[in-house]
Amino acid sequence: MKKLLIIALSLLLGEALLAQKMMTRDGEIKFDASMPNLVEIAATNKTASCILDTSTGDLATLALVKSFKFKSPLMEEHFNENYMESSKYPKATFKGKILSLGKIDKNKSTYDAEGDLTIHGVTKKVKIKVSLVQNAGKVNMTSNFTVKAKDYNIDIPNLVKENFAENIKVSLNFDLEGK
Repeated sequence: MKKLLIIALSLLLGEALLAQKMMTRDGEIKFDASMPNLVEIAATNKTASCILDTSTGDLATLALVKSFKFKSPLMEEHFNENYMESSKYPKATFKGKILSLGKIDKNKSTYDAEGDLTIHGVTKKVKIKVSLVQNAGKVNMTSNFTVKAKDYNIDIPNLVKENFAENIKVSLNFDLEGK
């Protein structure tokens, strides 16, 4: 009887510990490098992965560069071959921590997150704001921030440089579920 009780408690405790890890494999990352009144340079990736440990605040995201979709197939080809060199640098990642992560509730809560953002093989320390909202057992995480192509050694040819914004807007939207 004691063994059965210990096994049952272990299973329940193990399930509670696992519920602290939230994840998705179909998160959305958008970026917009457009200049006003010029060609739209924007793409969306709807297959980004994210893991959040709600007990520690540890956060990791991964996006395959080739999964960014543009309105124009030619622009997508240039993005992958000329700018991002996606065969050489196939993924973009963030590995860090949400600071002072408390209990996540139905009210929108904004937190600071900091860590290493790796794009085009270059890793930089960044600090961003993330919003977390719990709803129906899921946690929605959103963020908006900017990056500069030059900070990640992404070369934009002079011929088209005036079409690209220096500060590229990035937005994240992840619906995380316990695993």
